[in-house]
Amino acid sequence: MRVELIDVDGHNFPNLPLMKISAYHKSRGDSVAWYNPLTAWVSPPERVYMSKVFTFTPDYQHPVNAKEIIRGGTGYSYPDGGAALPEEIEHIYPDYSIYFERIPEVRNTAYGFLTRGCPRGCEFCIVGKKEGRCAKKVADLSEFWDGQKNIVLLDANMFACKEWRELSVQLEESGAWVDFSQGCDIRIMTEEKAEYIKRMKIKQVHFAWDRYEDKEKIVPKFKEFKEITQWDYRKLGVYVLCNFNTTFEQDLERVYTLRELGYNPYVMLYEKDKIPAGHRLKLLQRWVNNRIIFRSCKRFEDYDGRK
Repeated sequence: MRVELIDVDGHNFPNLPLMKISAYHKSRGDSVAWYNPLTAWVSPPERVYMSKVFTFTPDYQHPVNAKEIIRGGTGYSYPDGGAALPEEIEHIYPDYSIYFERIPEVRNTAYGFLTRGCPRGCEFCIVGKKEGRCAKKVADLSEFWDGQKNIVLLDANMFACKEWRELSVQLEESGAWVDFSQGCDIRIMTEEKAEYIKRMKIKQVHFAWDRYEDKEKIVPKFKEFKEITQWDYRKLGVYVLCNFNTTFEQDLERVYTLRELGYNPYVMLYEKDKIPAGHRLKLLQRWVNNRIIFRSCKRFEDYDGRK
């Protein structure tokens, strides 16, 4: 069978389902390639898989010519993501090679989930609706890591999973640089969990401060974690959700507080595509997320977004 793939998002980040689908079909002796809209009209593939993660991503702009077209992902079916991958595909080792030319860093990086789900059920997040309100172990590290220098974890809340110690040991013993890309829940962080994280080779750990009203609970936790690890802001990222249920003044207060605590805030805009160009929230995001500007210009009031 001739199988071709379309990464609809194409946001310079590898698409995990497509890598697993590629691995599965290659294991069956099928040929796998990226879809080419020019050649497909001369010789159409038997099957095309289209994966779209984000709802705001425009759909694929070219007509797709194939005997069978399979679309999947939250970008097509929000919030459940549509039909899950069959077990024999979900648990196969990903075919990273399909991204070697497109995204060179994939050659030395493993991507995957150790857990799925999150007990929080935040109204702005799809994880609880899509994966369930309980963090559960779904894989061992060996399912998607085979000696790469870097590991990017996509878990929503690994430390809410009861097997967090076992999984932490796997990450520590890998000797690879670990990036908790989607965030750890600072509200459930304990001294023991922080010590486990400290023993890993951490490239970056991300937390989140989504709710302004969590301030009294969350600030002491940030202080405690930093005291235990003694890391500087370069390893300590915090996602700051704006444009959901906070005022601009509350957004700015969280940014300033995190910088004073020694963390690196990163502004995430809820429904960004609906915010007009030039809006002060977009200026805030540009100021905060450019680390050079953020460190050199101490006050948002002094930032000139035209430069």
